[in-house]
Amino acid sequence: MVTETSSTERPPGTDPAPRAASDTSGRSGRSVEPGDLSDPLINDIAVALFHVRRVWGKPDLMKRIRAQTSSGPGGQPLQVSNLMVVHAVAALTVACAAEAAGEVTVGAVAERLEIDPSTASRLVGHAIDAGLISRRPSPNDARRANLGLTDAGRRVKRVAERYRRAYIAELMSGWTTEERADFARLFTRFADAAAQAPMELDGVDKIFEEAEAD
Repeated sequence: MVTETSSTERPPGTDPAPRAASDTSGRSGRSVEPGDLSDPLINDIAVALFHVRRVWGKPDLMKRIRAQTSSGPGGQPLQVSNLMVVHAVAALTVACAAEAAGEVTVGAVAERLEIDPSTASRLVGHAIDAGLISRRPSPNDARRANLGLTDAGRRVKRVAERYRRAYIAELMSGWTTEERADFARLFTRFADAAAQAPMELDGVDKIFEEAEAD
């Protein structure tokens, strides 16, 4: 089993570099330069993300979601991909309304989810079959479809958001308002940076190449 250890779990004296001085709120007193791999906080963040990914990716969690929605819209179990499409269509609908122009197309969903158009078309089709998404002919281009949420899709979105908020609220129940505000601001900043510069898949090959060279 692959395991990772944060710098806080290492034996004394094994940190690759001392931690920077922190103020009373716990924020570091120095910024990390790009490529500064000696800062142990970088490892702590990487390990935390690894643990979060394991929690959300547990097969048991996916099984429970499907079991609890086995009699969902259309008589089909709710899939995680259905939720992805529902949230994408909802966000795109809001954006189009704000601009008073545009349509929610399969291409727009593909761009929103950062997947190829053929995959987006398949996922949208599944969501339509589940009764969550509606498809109407585009008034501007007969070759395209204008997507929207059905009543069932809107209900699923509301329920999913309620459960998500309740879960996060429970995890952060012992946090102060200031801590939650700091985390929301910094995690949003981190997520935006990750979205703008996603990890290159070639890096996975380099891991094995460098490991073989050592």
